[in-house]
Amino acid sequence: MTTPKNPHAIDTRIREGLSRLATVLRVDDWNRAKAAGLNPTQLAILTLLDGRGARGLGVKEIAAHLGVSQPTATDSLNALERRGLLAKHPGESDRRAVNIAPTAEGTATLRATEAGDGLVEQAIAGLDDREQEDLLLTLIKMIRHLQDTDAIPVQRLCVTCRHFAPFAHADAARPHHCHYVDAAFGQPDLRLDCREHEANPASRAATRDASSPG
Repeated sequence: MTTPKNPHAIDTRIREGLSRLATVLRVDDWNRAKAAGLNPTQLAILTLLDGRGARGLGVKEIAAHLGVSQPTATDSLNALERRGLLAKHPGESDRRAVNIAPTAEGTATLRATEAGDGLVEQAIAGLDDREQEDLLLTLIKMIRHLQDTDAIPVQRLCVTCRHFAPFAHADAARPHHCHYVDAAFGQPDLRLDCREHEANPASRAATRDASSPG
């Protein structure tokens, strides 16, 4: 079979590439989960709840972030609770609601799964610093687009946070400013999940400015 003279459109080829990466990510997740005696959904739940503090998240929020049904999320949550890795507590605004947060044992279990590099981490390590930075910015743009079109729940991105001031400094290495910690930082330090995130109504412009100086 010969290679076609006219390749598929570039968006199709990019999607093919992302699909191949997703396959390897699933392998990494299976290996990490298996080492901890979990399944990938249970590991994803612990990862999602990590850094959410004692407040945690509700079942509906967890299901939405993972892209699974509420019954599927509930089954995994119950299994994690039986193992003592999660705890349920009343919601802050509605005492009838139930929020879920990791226990100390759950956090320790998650930390143990992070030891060592997976296949995707090894591939990322093969990129130089500028390539890694460009990839990070591209991922942020794509995630922001998915968020803005309601394809995924709101993410805690630096570039959609009211504390974020893009290109506030002349220093090319650390052009951005975080008003929460009152410090300058660089493009490679942009976060995809910040605990101090507070939504910024002008997030679309902030995202554009973060990746397009001048």
